[in-house]
Formats: sequence, C-alpha cells, structure tokens
Amino acid sequence: MKTNTNANTPIMKFCLPLLLTFMFVSCSDATKNQDSPSVDIEGTWQLVSSVQIQNDSTHTDDLSGQKMIKILNKTHFSFLRHDLDSGKSASPVFVSGGGRYFFEDQKYTEHLEYCNFREWEGHEFDFEVKFIGDTLIQQGVEEIKELGVNRTIIEKYVRI
Repeated sequence: MKTNTNANTPIMKFCLPLLLTFMFVSCSDATKNQDSPSVDIEGTWQLVSSVQIQNDSTHTDDLSGQKMIKILNKTHFSFLRHDLDSGKSASPVFVSGGGRYFFEDQKYTEHLEYCNFREWEGHEFDFEVKFIGDTLIQQGVEEIKELGVNRTIIEKYVRI
C-alpha cells in the first residue's frame, strides 16, 4: 500500500522553502530590533550643557546668554552658536561649522569641513553617543596636535 504525503506535492515543495525563508527573515529582524533599537539622530538639537576635561582640569561652559544648535541631516551636520545680545555685548559670540558625519552603533564621527576657526577645518573627531529620551549625550576627544588641543568633551543636547 502506497501512502501519499503532502510534503511531496509540487505545491508543498515550493511553499515549504518559501515559508522557512519567511520565518527566518521575520525572526532575524525581530532579534535585530531588540538588540539595537533604531535611533534617529537626524534633526535639530540644542546644546544644554558642555564640559571639557584637559589633563586634571575640568571646565563647564556657562551657556547663559548664548544658544547653540546642531542640525543633522542624512549625511551632514552643522552647528551654530551665538550670544543672545545680537552681538552688542562687550564679547560678542558667533561660532559656526559643519561637514560630513558618520553614525553607526553609537559611534559618531564628524569631519569638519567648514568652521569660522579655519585651522580646525579638515580634522575628524570621534565620539560615542547615547540617547536618553529626547536627550543626546556626546562624548569624545578633540585633538589637533598642531594647535595644542587635546581634551575630552561631554555635550548634552535636547531635540527641538
């Protein structure tokens, strides 16, 4: 007596590999999303605190009277910082710069192509970023040997 199994039919021979492929892709996507949630770094961020550590010295920026934003699109970043006195104070402030950036797995690298401090142009700066709600925390080393710059910075931004 011959038994007929559904696994040998042409439809099952086609559907079974397709079903297994679908299950594999679905499971691997679910695991990926659990291990590394998607983070959207693109947008406009306002600086709320900034600390520089150099040797044994720690300096916290006084941001009162100033505002700084960082804008990120898919490939480029820019930053703008200015005083809130429209440049009329004894020490007016305006700082700007930008360029290409790379972001993957909490590693963020800025390649500074434009800056009002021209000697900073052409340098790359590597940072680790962490997101807590609508807050981006960026930490890394700014080093430009020819300028004697070698400091760790920790900046906190909120999404606006």
